[in-house]
Amino acid sequence: MNKVINISIVGVGGQGTLLSGELLCRVALLAGMDVKKSEVHGMAQRGGSVISQVKLGPKVYSPLIPEGGTDILVSFEKVEALRWAHLLKKDGVAMVNAQEIRPITVSTGAAQWPDELDKRLGDTFENLELIPALDMAQEMGNAKCANVIMIGALAKHMDIDPEIWRQAIRELVKPKFVDLNLKAFDASYNL
Repeated sequence: MNKVINISIVGVGGQGTLLSGELLCRVALLAGMDVKKSEVHGMAQRGGSVISQVKLGPKVYSPLIPEGGTDILVSFEKVEALRWAHLLKKDGVAMVNAQEIRPITVSTGAAQWPDELDKRLGDTFENLELIPALDMAQEMGNAKCANVIMIGALAKHMDIDPEIWRQAIRELVKPKFVDLNLKAFDASYNL
């Protein structure tokens, strides 16, 4: 890879956004690239918005990605994709998990859920990939591997050997979940 790639990974606390950022960093290091990461997890433990930004390439000077500077936006939830849409380049790719997580404010009636969410996503993103990551993860028996399904889909956009991605999973995922996560990665990478 001869240029710097900017990736923003966004989601709701508990979806594995931060682990996904760590996986991406490990992949870059294993592939011999320079990498920098920044993250904001604020109210993550309370189901709040989470973002991890990763820059990787031959030489990276700063972890910060400017507004409109993200090449690939990976969103683990539909509304989070819309919340962070301003980060994506005009010709960037938005990879969005087809999952909706309604916050407590919507459940209690204090806030309203957006209408026609899929249409809004289509209108917002020129290059949209809607990925059924949660459905795929549930079919595998564990909804928590949806993040690695999204990482497998991301890997198809990168010129990095899939075995490097698998090695990063083996190194970072808890041993009892490695096989499941390797299966999740392969399912989406080969989709």
